[in-house]
Amino acid sequence: MSCKELVELVTDYLEGRLPATVREQLEAHIALCDGCTAYIEQMRLTLSVLGRIPEETIEPAARDELIAAFRELRASA
Repeated sequence: MSCKELVELVTDYLEGRLPATVREQLEAHIALCDGCTAYIEQMRLTLSVLGRIPEETIEPAARDELIAAFRELRASA
């Protein structure tokens, strides 16, 4: 597995949604790649912090921008 492939799968990995074989490949990669290990830890921290922000505190314009960005990202994948 390449670093780029790992980045594309990290959310599913952290949410426990990867098939066992893919999860094992990802974990084998991070066992050898300090950069990806750090990236996963940063993502874990980000998710834990952002998970505490109530949705109602996000301004509607910022929410709309985020949704549009995620839709654009998904469409280009």
